[in-house]
Amino acid sequence: MECKGFLFDLDGTLVDSLAAVEHAWTAWATRRGVSPDEVLDFIHGKQAITSLRHFMPGESEEAIQQEFLALEQAEAADTEGVRALPGAVRLLNQLDELGIPWAIVTSGTVPVAHARHAAAGLPTPKVFITAEQVKHGKPEPDPYLLGAEKLGLPPQACVVVEDAPAGILSGLAAGCHVVAVNAPAETPKLDQVDIALTTLEALQVEKHGERITVKALQA
Repeated sequence: MECKGFLFDLDGTLVDSLAAVEHAWTAWATRRGVSPDEVLDFIHGKQAITSLRHFMPGESEEAIQQEFLALEQAEAADTEGVRALPGAVRLLNQLDELGIPWAIVTSGTVPVAHARHAAAGLPTPKVFITAEQVKHGKPEPDPYLLGAEKLGLPPQACVVVEDAPAGILSGLAAGCHVVAVNAPAETPKLDQVDIALTTLEALQVEKHGERITVKALQA
């Protein structure tokens, strides 16, 4: 396929932060008397505030916001084991070298996203979309529509790179091309993505003049 720019999810796509995410949310679930497995099955790819509202039905917005701030602080402080996923740094550096615009579009908040981005040693994007910037998070299209807008590109000219079902649905809803990386087999609409990979190392980007092509070295 051809494109003009890239929109990357952060957690699970560029950065391995699974241990930190699951540690924070398991502690929260245990403290609240909620099944950790149920919580972990729900949260990935979604804004933390969305997950908290889901698991705190009937509670006041003030109580939810207090839980959110405590959880945000815990997640931002825990970067042990956070690292770049295979192929991530190489790919981002290649895009910079080729002059191809790219952005990070994450469901995380500024403190959490920037802490994990720094811990993983990733190149810095010119556009960094976080939860604070969108009214409706993934799986709604808003985050990727904003990312494309900030790059100055139409959504259909952008490639979304995602691992989580919520993010894949968001990218498709935005009208972008979608590359799924190590996505769960049961992901809705997985058959509608342009490319499905098990690792970013298999994603090949070439630029010839103004023409940018994207393909998989292996499925």
